[in-house]
Amino acid sequence: MPHDDKEPRTITALRPFIPAKDFALSNTFYEALGFEPHPLGPQLVEMRLGKHSFLLQHQDYYVPESAGNFVMHVLVDDVDAWWRHIDALDLASRFAVPAPKAPKLESWGLRVAYVIDPCGVLWHFAARPSTRA
Repeated sequence: MPHDDKEPRTITALRPFIPAKDFALSNTFYEALGFEPHPLGPQLVEMRLGKHSFLLQHQDYYVPESAGNFVMHVLVDDVDAWWRHIDALDLASRFAVPAPKAPKLESWGLRVAYVIDPCGVLWHFAARPSTRA
């Protein structure tokens, strides 16, 4: 399809909406991980970590199956440093979520640590394996 020079091509942000069954709990959970909340309204907050962000919203129509099939993939430089941070947070006790899983090498070539948020959203904190000997 030919490009029309009059069409805008710049994207200033591309952010997923993450569901929150318990908005306050999810807000606190993501703050513990290191995200900074920036309220956009009474039931909407932009959660920022550096230049990256997502939108956390309270949903009056919560669908567990949808939240449970939602995956966020975060590619990081040092998954072991992230794991030390995640592990020290004691997320399972503090937020009644499944215990996070330590990084492991997956068949697709990345080392991945797994975290599930209070709504059931799965987070992959992933890094390429070190090439150091």
